[in-house]
Amino acid sequence: MASATNDRIELFLDANHVEAESHQVADGRAVVFSRRCPDKETPNEDAAALVVTSSGSAVLAVADGFGGQPAGEQAARIALESLAESVTEALSDGGTLRTGILDGFERANEAINAMGVGAATTMVALEIDDGAVRPYHVGDSMALVVGQRGKTKLQTVSHSPVGYAVESGMLHEADALHHEDLHIVSNMLGSPEMRIEIGTFVRLRPWDTVLIASDGLFDNIPTQEVTDLIRTSPLPKVAKRLAAECDQRMRNPGEGQASKPDDLSFILFRLRG
Repeated sequence: MASATNDRIELFLDANHVEAESHQVADGRAVVFSRRCPDKETPNEDAAALVVTSSGSAVLAVADGFGGQPAGEQAARIALESLAESVTEALSDGGTLRTGILDGFERANEAINAMGVGAATTMVALEIDDGAVRPYHVGDSMALVVGQRGKTKLQTVSHSPVGYAVESGMLHEADALHHEDLHIVSNMLGSPEMRIEIGTFVRLRPWDTVLIASDGLFDNIPTQEVTDLIRTSPLPKVAKRLAAECDQRMRNPGEGQASKPDDLSFILFRLRG
């Protein structure tokens, strides 16, 4: 089992990136981007984290504090700090990434509830180990794995009425992005009924692209368009395209395009070679 010695934790709190940051992670490279909603002067309520272990495994995470509710920024920070602490503690005690991640979600939920102000956040975490990934999520921040030819190998389902309607086939995604209930989330950290959804392991091939993101991305760009944008080109270029496309749609959408101004955070990852 991995030891916590020399583990590395990178937290991106209240960030307002102009360009994405690139970091060596596990057996590949991660690119992180987090930016406030256009024209917003209050803090960025999204946050992101990288937890890189001494054994070569890693956890990537994005949290999206609820806007319009008290302490959204603080809830996102607590979620990621709790996750990072639980992962490193679990590994130092001879445990697994899975145990650390699940304990992190539970610890975060307890801490946010204990604030007693109605704060809440979503969180998506991705375990990377030995060339495979597995998602864990609460809420509508999403994980996506896409092959170089555009095949979707993994996509989480948003915990929301609209997300479930799309997954069941009752609602087309193009219509979902304009739905009046798009903002409603049915599962969150900061709720006594919080539940953690655990995905299955997906083994990565070279040039597979991994993406985790807050709803600032997927509420503005349909998933198929996201897939087309991320499946080729170097990751810094992919990040630049995603950020620019979101900014354009938030500020000045074209005819028929969805537009939901919001904080935006995402992490991209690919294996080396």
